[in-house]
Amino acid sequence: MTTSEDVSKVGSPEHVDLLKENMSRVDELSKRLAQAVALKEPHNPGLDGPNQELFARAATAYWAEMWQNPARLMEQQAAYWGQTMANFAEAQNAAKAEDEISESAISDRRFSHGMWESNPYFRYIKQQYLTNANAIHEAVEEVDELEPIDKKRLRYFADQIVQMMAPTNFLATNPEALERALETDGQSLVDGLENLVADLEANNGEMIVRLVDENAFEVGRNLATTPGDVVFRNKMLELIQYRPTTETVHQTPIVMFPPWINKYYILDLKEKNSFVKWVTDQGYTLFVVSWVNPDESYADVGMEEYIQDGYLKVIDVVKEICDVPQINAIGYCIAGTTLSLTLALLKARGDKSIKSATFFTTLTDFSDQGEFTPFLQNDFIDGIEEQVSHDGILKSWIMARTFSFLRSNDLIYRPAIRSYMMGEAPPAFDLLFWNGDGSNLPGKMAMQYLRGLCQRNEFAEEGFELLGETLKLKDVDVPLMAISCETDHIAQWTECLRGVQQMGSRSKTFVVSQSGHIAGIVNPPNRNKYGHYTNTKLKGSAAEWMEGATFNEGSWWPLWSNWLKKRSGKQVPARKPGSESSPALQDAPGSYILIKATD
Repeated sequence: MTTSEDVSKVGSPEHVDLLKENMSRVDELSKRLAQAVALKEPHNPGLDGPNQELFARAATAYWAEMWQNPARLMEQQAAYWGQTMANFAEAQNAAKAEDEISESAISDRRFSHGMWESNPYFRYIKQQYLTNANAIHEAVEEVDELEPIDKKRLRYFADQIVQMMAPTNFLATNPEALERALETDGQSLVDGLENLVADLEANNGEMIVRLVDENAFEVGRNLATTPGDVVFRNKMLELIQYRPTTETVHQTPIVMFPPWINKYYILDLKEKNSFVKWVTDQGYTLFVVSWVNPDESYADVGMEEYIQDGYLKVIDVVKEICDVPQINAIGYCIAGTTLSLTLALLKARGDKSIKSATFFTTLTDFSDQGEFTPFLQNDFIDGIEEQVSHDGILKSWIMARTFSFLRSNDLIYRPAIRSYMMGEAPPAFDLLFWNGDGSNLPGKMAMQYLRGLCQRNEFAEEGFELLGETLKLKDVDVPLMAISCETDHIAQWTECLRGVQQMGSRSKTFVVSQSGHIAGIVNPPNRNKYGHYTNTKLKGSAAEWMEGATFNEGSWWPLWSNWLKKRSGKQVPARKPGSESSPALQDAPGSYILIKATD
């Protein structure tokens, strides 16, 4: 808050001189800003928004309804203008008397600053914005003559417009930012512009808000530090074997396949929350795949290479190193989807190399596309296809932007306000550092995934053609445990359950962890933060499953370890990384993990 001392200096000669000096720096930064924006490479406009036909159909349906029922339109307009006048009257009254804080100010964090209630100007702006937002949402709901998918998309994009136009996103209508500018003699605006220019320069002109202090972390120094060795490398991956911390280990090793959209060290951030270290400490021989970060030379690499040169090759290498006939496998997110494909392929080939499978937040049935519905329709996918045919890869910023817009207030607007308006440095937060360390996707693989799995849902329906086989979800028949997350907006637990229900395994365990896509998985027992739900009955709807579920305090990790022990064989002497034919090549975390998507 502004102090009386801060207020008294406003307008003083010293204050004016400092403001002038800072504003002159703004002029200099504006030149850098123009140069940074000029770095932006053109891309397919289909990546930036839906085909205009969606809005045309919505407008036609809306006005057709209103033409047939004009009283409805008049009623809505009367209510809108009535509420607008009420907002103005309330703002005038607020100048004369103290009112109770409105419910909207309590529930919406964007309006937590006191001036949104105490200052009549800002109070009016807030109330009118909320009135306008409600009017837009009501108008969308009035559109009846649209297909359900189009209605869902219209609802999503209308909400994005509402969030973008929030008064907090503009300096002139953000009391906290204006207050900070006065307190700092304009220094906060200069620092904010510096942050904006730096972000544009770092991303070739693309507007990507930096969420974290990147200088606070270094992979291999204070992230991904669990001791291990790279024991195999090819064009697709490096395979890390972790050094044992117990005298004996379970005979059957574990191979973990992380998603190649991001990097594996989400499971090895710090010692206290490292799933990698915890698993090793439980007496397992653990291998983790570190995928390559592809460039345009990988344009023609498809799901075939990820399975043939990735999953199958790794399984063979691990079996040879450990001298065992079978391994236990873990797949996370898209790597879990691909593990399912691999299991169906192995069944078709009569190969029993995988003894059990664990799936983290894995979708295998895409009949309901969830929150990704707006982005999985042909206008967007056509735009992506044209772009990857030009670039050879699906660049990481495209995926990062899509994920961010699913939570735009938290991942775009609020960080932008703090960085660009308030002039604050981003925090030192390991999770956000990992989140910004994305990977590109090979063009062919990206389109196979988007078209064949997400759009046409071939794996769960008629079958996904790959490597000479027709792969079907029902052919996944090994003992399995699936971990999903209650508030996951990427792989909703209800959709994860539907895929597991269709798998052919006789032994299936399904768990719903509290929290989201990351925190629900990276949930070490020592934190005792999030619990989990279990229910042995897998038939019926998701609502029925949850209604009959038992809530368990604490992490699901011990539950999984106890489940896996029964499938991991006897105790054998602890294994040192590598073998004669697969010697240790390099200390973990290896070299592939250090390749940036922009390199």
